[in-house]
Amino acid sequence: MITRRSMLAGTAALAAVPLAGRRALASNLAVEELTAAPATVQIAPEGYPQTEIWGYGGVVPGTEIRARQGSRLRRRLVNALPEPTSLHWHGIRIDNAMDGVPGVTQEAVPPGGDFLYEFDLPDAGTYWYHSHNQSYEQVARGLQGALIVEETEAPDIDREEVFVLDDFRLDPETGQIAGFGNMHDFSHGGRIGNIAVTNGIFNKTLGARHNERLRLRLINSANARIFELALQGLEGWIVALDGMPLEAPQPIGESFLLAPAQRADLIVDVTAEDGAEAHLLRLEGGEGFSHVLFEVRGSASASRRAAPAALPPNPDMEVAGLEEALTSRLHMEGGAMRGFQTATMDGREVGFRDAAQNMKFWAMNGMVGMPEEPLFIAERGRTVRVVMQNDTMFPHAMHLHGHHFREVLPDGGLGPMRDTLLVFGDESREIAFVAHNPGEWVFHCHMLTHAASGMMTRMRVLA
Repeated sequence: MITRRSMLAGTAALAAVPLAGRRALASNLAVEELTAAPATVQIAPEGYPQTEIWGYGGVVPGTEIRARQGSRLRRRLVNALPEPTSLHWHGIRIDNAMDGVPGVTQEAVPPGGDFLYEFDLPDAGTYWYHSHNQSYEQVARGLQGALIVEETEAPDIDREEVFVLDDFRLDPETGQIAGFGNMHDFSHGGRIGNIAVTNGIFNKTLGARHNERLRLRLINSANARIFELALQGLEGWIVALDGMPLEAPQPIGESFLLAPAQRADLIVDVTAEDGAEAHLLRLEGGEGFSHVLFEVRGSASASRRAAPAALPPNPDMEVAGLEEALTSRLHMEGGAMRGFQTATMDGREVGFRDAAQNMKFWAMNGMVGMPEEPLFIAERGRTVRVVMQNDTMFPHAMHLHGHHFREVLPDGGLGPMRDTLLVFGDESREIAFVAHNPGEWVFHCHMLTHAASGMMTRMRVLA
């Protein structure tokens, strides 16, 4: 069984570093097109074949979008793919009609069609955008990108880097994305690639200076890989999780986890000496692999600065009234080595074997896939508690649309604000949030093959 002590082991021993400069600062007035289309890029090292992807703007990850907190973002999705698609703006407290979930908030955009997404950006932070139609395949083909909402008051840093961490499963002979529809991926830990990349690039090096202060925005866009990350020649603090500033910067320990869809903002100082190297490392099987290599040349200052201040808090994020909260329970079961006795699928009761023949392996509250009725219905402004019990052998990165939540800790305290929480096998976790955003909101596992094979539900917030 996979636990906190037994991390998901990927099949790759490869790492990469970011491609700089693909950024677009959003205008309050302009409507820019974001075209989803096939393209060919170099994912594997030079000398290996190029890879056919589906990307936004012909690259993977898609063009980085930047906007100011409080501004309005307008993007027209143009579908130049051979199948329908949509756009989800992950982590944004967004109008329900703009959330991008086919069958819930909109119809999927057909080939040759387009859809205008237009919404306000109330919160600064590190977010991302990705397809929400056939996500397990479309995101794996490259339909993803970073969305950065800048604070009105920038932190005291020398420079910023955005690192989109991902993996691809490539055919070793052709270099093409391979292995969709694999029953093992759907029923076990999910689709794990055989080459790990940062910003779609393998083995690129960045420069840095001794005592330079960097802000690193990390986004895990992988289908299922849980990244265990560590620093070498860098020291610093976690200042935000899933876009939401921490009340106080937290020193980075020996390592930290980043589950699929989660983000972390770090402020780090380059402690490696002039002429040495620094690394953002991926830990697997007791070994460390360089995801980002910094060649240290020169010095930014004679000594390190004091610890950074906390980032400015985002508005209206308090969670109160836990004693009077509406409480709901979410029971996860299924998957390999456990299964379930019976569950409801497409309106009929089925056993695990019958569900598996339809590539459905997971159930939540006895339902396989999106239920007819929501998990709960909450009045606007009501505090909600959800107790999640994972009775499977595998971890699940549970993502709530349209809201952020705090974990209710065993001592009754509240954890940091997040939109995605990693729940390990045989583990119970509880979250609490204020249902402030009216509409139908999806709550699902962000191991995307798990979502496609049963781990999808929704909640309703009344206007």
